[in-house]
Amino acid sequence: MRLRKLKDHGELSTRQLAAETGYSAKSWQRYLNGRSLPPREAVEAMARVGGADPHRLLVMHEIAAQRWAEGRAVAADAPEDLSATPAHTPTEQQPYRRHLRAAVIAGAVVTVLSASAALLLAVQLTEARAQLARDRSDAVPTTLATVSESLVPVIYTCRLEQRDGRWYAGLSRTTDILLSNTHVGLEVAEAQCLLGRAGTAPGEIDGIFGPKTRRAVELMQKQNGLIVNGVVDPPTWQALRETDPK
Repeated sequence: MRLRKLKDHGELSTRQLAAETGYSAKSWQRYLNGRSLPPREAVEAMARVGGADPHRLLVMHEIAAQRWAEGRAVAADAPEDLSATPAHTPTEQQPYRRHLRAAVIAGAVVTVLSASAALLLAVQLTEARAQLARDRSDAVPTTLATVSESLVPVIYTCRLEQRDGRWYAGLSRTTDILLSNTHVGLEVAEAQCLLGRAGTAPGEIDGIFGPKTRRAVELMQKQNGLIVNGVVDPPTWQALRETDPK
């Protein structure tokens, strides 16, 4: 479903996809119509052509591959051995076999539909979390958000890279925002990623400044000879972004 959206959004034909990705037009017809599961390389190629995030598409591909394998395994294991059934006359065996075959096919169809529904829910949840992360990154709040009952949990991905002698995790480029208890958002997630790189990992990268993150900040400040206050201040940001933290 996501691959078809990328194709339609880019107004690409299957022939154009074949020319851009190296997979034939017939292959793309099977992939887009759900008759065949595309290989991982085809998903990466579609992400490149469609300008989408390959990480998100590959997560969806892994879920789809698992559900696809489960559906095929159930269909393949469906019993069809009639040797153990009591002997019947030819006129009695024919309707019995028809009913048994119909029951087996119906069971396989129900299993595949259930797996498809679970896959759809998983994909929608992944897209919702990704959209929430994008909305948070696009927003420019005047003040930092704090923990509330309506907060939706999000696990962020650290994409560490070094630029101009400083380390960044791909979530925020700030160097002066003050972070402390109950703060939430991309800046907190950025600090959590950099704390992990400095050897004082705070646990999950959830963008929530809680007790674990505070202890990780205090340990990092102590190791770098900073004022130990458990607050991510400008000196702490500078130490976190240094090439070789102590």
